[in-house]
Amino acid sequence: MRSFRKSPAPLVIALVACPAAILAGCARPPGAARPERTPSHAAAAEPAPDAGGQVGPAASATGGETAPAFGRVLRPDAVVAAVLARNPTVAEMAAAVQKARARYPQVTSLDDPMLASWVAPGSLGSDKVNDSVRFELSQKFPFPGKRTLRGEAAEAEASAAGFDLEGTRLELVESARAAYADYYLAVRALEVNADGRRLLREFRQNAEARYKTGQTPQQDILQAEVELGRQGEQRLVLERARAVAVARLNTLMSLPPEAPLPPPAEAARRRAALPGVRELRELALARRPDLHALAARVAADAATLAAAEREYYPDVEVMTAYDSFWQSADDQERLRPQVGVRVNLPIQLGRRQGAAAEAAAQLFQRRAALARQQNQVALEVQEAYAEVRESEQAVRLYAGQILPAARESVKSAQAGYVTGGIPFLTLIEAQRSLVELRDRSYLASADYERRLAALERAVGGPLEAAPGR
Repeated sequence: MRSFRKSPAPLVIALVACPAAILAGCARPPGAARPERTPSHAAAAEPAPDAGGQVGPAASATGGETAPAFGRVLRPDAVVAAVLARNPTVAEMAAAVQKARARYPQVTSLDDPMLASWVAPGSLGSDKVNDSVRFELSQKFPFPGKRTLRGEAAEAEASAAGFDLEGTRLELVESARAAYADYYLAVRALEVNADGRRLLREFRQNAEARYKTGQTPQQDILQAEVELGRQGEQRLVLERARAVAVARLNTLMSLPPEAPLPPPAEAARRRAALPGVRELRELALARRPDLHALAARVAADAATLAAAEREYYPDVEVMTAYDSFWQSADDQERLRPQVGVRVNLPIQLGRRQGAAAEAAAQLFQRRAALARQQNQVALEVQEAYAEVRESEQAVRLYAGQILPAARESVKSAQAGYVTGGIPFLTLIEAQRSLVELRDRSYLASADYERRLAALERAVGGPLEAAPGR
């Protein structure tokens, strides 16, 4: 007669040790190297060149870097380069790109295989049956296409994040050029103020000389003092504006707000003829990063919708097992190895229909947002183009007509006052008009730089790369 009694210890040890060994082998220690990205998505959302044509760093340096060297004068291109290299917003958006890329392996990987084991406690040490255990290993496989669609959605989101990074660079370029224009305007206004005060002191000397000879009343001297006081007050306002402009530039470059900066360069950017507004609109629609980001998110939503529709199809789980519960007869030993399959039944249609409807609505919303943004881009280009053309004409008008006439007016008024031909108040009004017009001339130049920067952001990059330039 067959004996069933066996020691339970080896069986219990095997039952516990087998899953523990597998779990220990699968666990990755904290210091282990991270796996590389899969080639299928490694190229997604690579950072595009910035508005200056250079590819920016993945993470910008901040306080740990040496301050940039600008030389004797501060040029706008140097400011743009420093902002793109050091502003922490670039590092923030680059991290968002890396985060989006990290989604791909998460959504395309299979679930972990499952290991299960059973034991019949009553069989341990029994003299009627052998020790009874069961080991099972299973792996779930989603319906074909589900993982691919989830991967496509993740890749598209990563691509959109890359375009968001490029859009951030364009916005920083515009902010840097606008801040430089503010700095340029404040410094030039202080120079105009200094010239005006020097000219007023010269007028006061003329008035004092004429007063000593009895040719003019003391009122002329007092009027000159009043005008000098007004110019002195204006200097305080301009010095505050310069300090604020310096702080804004330094903040964009991740430098201390009070860090000294060299004076701005004299010459503005070369003013080449603008392409036609229709060409600029087409260029903007072709290369604006926000439009590319929305288009990528449309693709992600389309993949999400297709994945939701795939949820109507079942997933499959395959398994293999060894079952020693089969022991009623010696010839049933061969029945212990087993294979099997499990399939979920997708009969909960309400949940799946709701998910598909939500994904379809999201896709429709995103497509509408893309169409709306395309219209907005066309409007932005039209507005920025008109403003640049206005500023171009204003700069030429001041340089070619207004300022030369104003300077001649001051010279004529000063000569007329010295000879007694005109009153002192007329001379003061001519000088005041010259100061105001010089200020407005520099303001027109600064506005041109700001508006040109806004136009370049609106078309998605430098105008030097536009057709016809």
